[in-house]
Amino acid sequence: MSKLLLLKSSILADYSQSNKMAEYFIQQWQEKNPTDELTVRDLVNDPIPALDGEILTAFTSADTKTEQQQAHLDLSNQLINELNDSDVIIIAAPMYNFTISSHLKHYFDFIARSGMTFKYTQQGSVGLLENKKAYVLTSRGGIYKDTPTDTMVPYLTLFLNFIGITDIEFIFAEGIALSPELAEQAHLKAKEHIDNLVA
Repeated sequence: MSKLLLLKSSILADYSQSNKMAEYFIQQWQEKNPTDELTVRDLVNDPIPALDGEILTAFTSADTKTEQQQAHLDLSNQLINELNDSDVIIIAAPMYNFTISSHLKHYFDFIARSGMTFKYTQQGSVGLLENKKAYVLTSRGGIYKDTPTDTMVPYLTLFLNFIGITDIEFIFAEGIALSPELAEQAHLKAKEHIDNLVA
């Protein structure tokens, strides 16, 4: 039995193309793996605060913390524990202005903690989250895959590698804003990709 963690980061709720991709992915996965456990974290409906000096101090200082700082630290610990407990991480990540949503970035800022998800060594940083598989479901209004305008794939790959997650699969739905026909084709292609992965 595996434990799955789904991270949703779209601001469009039921109209979100990436959320629809995630719903299809989970449906197909659970049909093949009915005993697996799923945790869903909606980063829009339950947002993570933006990183600031007070929060950074809460993460890095051993000094006495304010009540608010302790709450931030507790949330960070909770998020990291969810990651540690999960075997499979599914990230629904729409492209906004050539990159990920601020909601997902705030989540990353809360889980990137030295000694918890990575450590520094004389050879450089080492990720501490091992033996995990990540699936990134990304929807885009235009066509960006494998072009210099796609900053998402390099960034997400870099960050996930940084915390130790190196087994990453990207599933794309592109051109969804260009025409209804292209949008339908994009989703059919994404579903086919998901079907092959889950099978």
